[in-house]
Amino acid sequence: MAETVRHQDGYVTQLRIAHTADLDAATAAAARALMDVAFDGDFADEDWEHALGGMHALLWDGPDLIAHGAVGQRRMIIEGRPLRAGYVEAVAVHPGHQRRGHGGTIMDALERIVRGGYDLGALSASDEGAALYAGRGWQLWTGPSSVLSPRGVERTEDDDGSVYVLPVAAPFDLSGEIVCDWRPGDVW
Repeated sequence: MAETVRHQDGYVTQLRIAHTADLDAATAAAARALMDVAFDGDFADEDWEHALGGMHALLWDGPDLIAHGAVGQRRMIIEGRPLRAGYVEAVAVHPGHQRRGHGGTIMDALERIVRGGYDLGALSASDEGAALYAGRGWQLWTGPSSVLSPRGVERTEDDDGSVYVLPVAAPFDLSGEIVCDWRPGDVW
């Protein structure tokens, strides 16, 4: 799916929504390269791996990819219930195109996918990205975070205060425990 996006200042971009399977090699390489530029080289191959296998929102300015985000399914356990979470990954805007609403355009697309297919949205926000998510109604999880590891449930204290959720099916007690499924690299 592709659509033309007209911004308030008259700027026109092209938004494309595609599954990982539908990304050609050049598009996947452009998205991966954007992560390196936007995160100033602090985006590992494992981080990119986490963005694969789901849906991507790609924002183009002519031939240049200027923004990207992805959402894939993960399991979260909240209040003892395993839930389908649309987990948002690899949200980035090229530094030369920031503060123009492109992050919001990407999130509009990802949130539509989350609301249409999952019990909740979830993500781990960087300090720089937290304001974007909070301003869109994502709620900071104030309770403890954990991971269901091969050894059982383990606390992830370093991730406390960075997990945001977008309730879809029902509200949650944000002060309770949230447990994510296991994966290599950063679990959140």
